[in-house]
Amino acid sequence: MAANIPISPWWSAARYADTRPFLIARAAITRSVRAWFDTEGFAEVETGILQVSPGNEIHLHAPRTELVGPHGKRATRYLRTSPEFAAKKLLAAGETKIFEFARVFRDRERGDLHLPEFTMLEWYRAHAPYDALMADTVVVIAHAARASGIGRFSFRGRTADPFVEPELLTVAAAFERFAGIDLLATVVAGEGNRAALALAAQHKVRIADDDTWSDIFSKVLVEHIEPHLGQGRLTVLFEYPTPEAALARVKASDPRVAERFEVYACGVELANGFGELTDADEQRRRFHLAMDEKARRYGERYPLDEDFLAAVAHMPDASGVALGFDRLVMLASGAIRIDQVVWTPSSGDA
Repeated sequence: MAANIPISPWWSAARYADTRPFLIARAAITRSVRAWFDTEGFAEVETGILQVSPGNEIHLHAPRTELVGPHGKRATRYLRTSPEFAAKKLLAAGETKIFEFARVFRDRERGDLHLPEFTMLEWYRAHAPYDALMADTVVVIAHAARASGIGRFSFRGRTADPFVEPELLTVAAAFERFAGIDLLATVVAGEGNRAALALAAQHKVRIADDDTWSDIFSKVLVEHIEPHLGQGRLTVLFEYPTPEAALARVKASDPRVAERFEVYACGVELANGFGELTDADEQRRRFHLAMDEKARRYGERYPLDEDFLAAVAHMPDASGVALGFDRLVMLASGAIRIDQVVWTPSSGDA
C-alpha cells in the first residue's frame, strides 16, 4: 500500500525547506570561487550548449536534438557533455586564462552522485604545466569549504580535511598499493596489453570475455582503488596510463603515462584535469578509436568537430581541469545526495 502514497514534488514547501540550507551554501560557494578566479585574472566565459559533437568519449552519452532553419533545413545537434571543445577554441583564438560555470548534459546518468543536467566548473591556463592546475583545484576546493563554514567533508562514513596538504599518488603506485598490480608492466608502446592485465587482475575483479584493457582497468579502479582515495585529506591521483589519456598529452619522460590527474575527497571524484594535447592528428586518431568502440558497444557514434580539431593545432601549450561543481557543493554543504544542492532538479526527478 505504501507504494501508492504520493511523493511531494521538490517545490512543496516542506521539501524545499529541507534543501534550502544547502542551496544557500551553494550561493556562498559560487561567490567565493568566482571571486578567486577574478583575483587570479581569469576571464569568465559563456560557451554554447548546442554542439556539432558533444564529445568523443566511449561511455559519455549526450541528449540529441534537431535544429530547423528558416527554410526547413534540419541539422542534428547535441547538448554538450562538457564545454571543453569550445574553451579550447578560445585558447586557440588567444585567450590565456578562462573559466566557466557550464551547464552540461549526460544521458544514462542518475544517482546520488549523478544528474542528467549539472554544473561543471571548467578552467584553463595557457603556458602552464598541469601541476599548476592540480594546485588550483586544491585551492578551489578549500575556498568552497571555507565559504560554507564546514571543517571536514564527510560522505558515506568517510571524511577528508580540505585544508591540509593533499596526498599525491600516481595511478601506478595506487594499483600496486591497493590491488597488488604492476599496472605499467601491462602498457607497451602506448597501448594496453589486455592479456597481461587480465592475468594480473584475475583474482581481483570479474573479467568478461569481451572486456578490453580499459574495462579491466576501470573495474580495478572502481572496486579497489577509489574507495581508498580522499581518506582524511584530498588525494590527487596523477600520471594516468597512456591508454586512458583521453585529451591529455603523453608525458615526455615516460611514454607509458599521460599528463592527466583526478582529485578525490571521501572516495568521490571531484575533478579531472589534463596537460592538454595539441597534436591534432593524434587527437583525431584517438577519437576515431573511441568512436569505433562506442559503435561496437552502443551502436552509435558521434561526429567529429572538425572546427575543434583545427583549433587543437593552433592551441598554445595549456592545461585545464573540469570540476563537478554540484559534487563539491554537496560535500561542502553536508548534503548526502547531489539533487539536494541544485535549485531546480530536472523535470521528473525526485
